[in-house]
Amino acid sequence: MTYVVTENCIRCKYTDCVEVCPVDCFHEGPNFLVIDPVECIDCSLCAPECPADAIYADDQLPPGQAHFLELNAELAEVWPVIAEARLPLGEADHWVDRGEKLQYLER
Repeated sequence: MTYVVTENCIRCKYTDCVEVCPVDCFHEGPNFLVIDPVECIDCSLCAPECPADAIYADDQLPPGQAHFLELNAELAEVWPVIAEARLPLGEADHWVDRGEKLQYLER
């Protein structure tokens, strides 16, 4: 099992989850974070730290979010590892909890 970053992270990119990850499995893109499913050890520490409630176990993904498992794996191969917290995007508070954000994902 792995944990998956879902749509609610897009345009927010809070990094509280990165601070608690013991294996540095997060990767950073321009406006989204992903989890490398190969590196994730299923410790579950990241999910409760996410202010956007965007991280789920792969077997507990919300309806309509299953494709994010594949998207996390794909982007983890090309985006660099992020191992320490950074400031969220300036627009994070505006975008948190808004739906239909996949169209805004920057690769």
